[in-house]
Amino acid sequence: MWQILVLLAVFAEVHCDCNKNLIPDLSYKLSGTNLAFPCEATKNIYLQTGRYVPKNVIGTRMQIFKEDAIVALPRFKHGVPFTLAKFNLKQRGCHATLQPFPCWAIQEEGNCDALQNVVDIFLDPLDILWALDLGICNTLEQPVRRCPPKIVGINAATGQVIKTVDLSPFMTPQSRFQYMIVDYSKDGKAWVYASDAGAGGILVYDVFGGKGYRVVLPAAASAGGNKDVLYIALARKSCGNVLYFTYLSSPRLFSIKVCYLQSGQANGAIVDVGAKPPGTRIVLLGTDNGAAIFFRYKGESDIYIWNTDTAFKPENFLLVQKGGECRLSTQVVPGYKRLMWAIESNFHDYICNTVGCLGASMAVHPLIKTCD
Repeated sequence: MWQILVLLAVFAEVHCDCNKNLIPDLSYKLSGTNLAFPCEATKNIYLQTGRYVPKNVIGTRMQIFKEDAIVALPRFKHGVPFTLAKFNLKQRGCHATLQPFPCWAIQEEGNCDALQNVVDIFLDPLDILWALDLGICNTLEQPVRRCPPKIVGINAATGQVIKTVDLSPFMTPQSRFQYMIVDYSKDGKAWVYASDAGAGGILVYDVFGGKGYRVVLPAAASAGGNKDVLYIALARKSCGNVLYFTYLSSPRLFSIKVCYLQSGQANGAIVDVGAKPPGTRIVLLGTDNGAAIFFRYKGESDIYIWNTDTAFKPENFLLVQKGGECRLSTQVVPGYKRLMWAIESNFHDYICNTVGCLGASMAVHPLIKTCD
């Protein structure tokens, strides 16, 4: 496992607090107004028919393949022309143009062979980009069920769809799939772990075997029945990988060794890792592809790292980036130039419909340790 480095830099604050943690040459501003269309005529048709509403576009999840950043653009609202995009990190930083990934044909809303509403993505060690597609669009407005939920595997290099997993057999009336991780067992099999916040469980799916089951989480995990957001993070350790999970409102963090998930022996294997700092809610952001987990506190922009080989206590939480006042990180991933990269936005304003005519403020940049 190659070492991922966190870029350390000390530099003066620039014009706006929104950008104080950005390095110009390695920082990219994203905007719903800067999308690539096949031609100007197509763009105009999309605008005139309401299929393209720039202010309704927001990027929330990201994976990095070589020098490309692949970004999920969930169809939370109408007018999002494509739900999976990419841009190149080798271009000098500033305003990036988002292009549909892998192509336009797979973005058609209402076509169940295409992507409908990608809410999470994961790039596995074999460079397969997995996309969690809810099948329901406009989830923050008037939800429209277009297609059954599915997970789609795409070869990141060629753009070819190589696997589609129908999630319908694992759905309940309460199901709300939110996050997804793909892992490989020692014998080379691919396994999907997907959090189902509404049903209070984690889907475990054997990709090659074509079968799966649901791990029902203990009542303690849902903080007395408040099943809001179920975060998951995979820590890779020499003694075996461990899946960490927690509800946003839960006061505690839990874990389970993936060997128990893969063998179907999850009963009694869930570990209570420890209590979160009193009065806090934690948002898991990602890992360094090793044993470290990045997180922030709800409503706060500072990003912390925790080495899972140490006790889950505040004295082991290391501040790795002082946040700004405008945007909150939604994911941290390893990638280009052996750095840790963050995607952030004013998602809180987007939900409240207060982003204005320019739409959401989004940025992608390396993690930076700043000094005041």
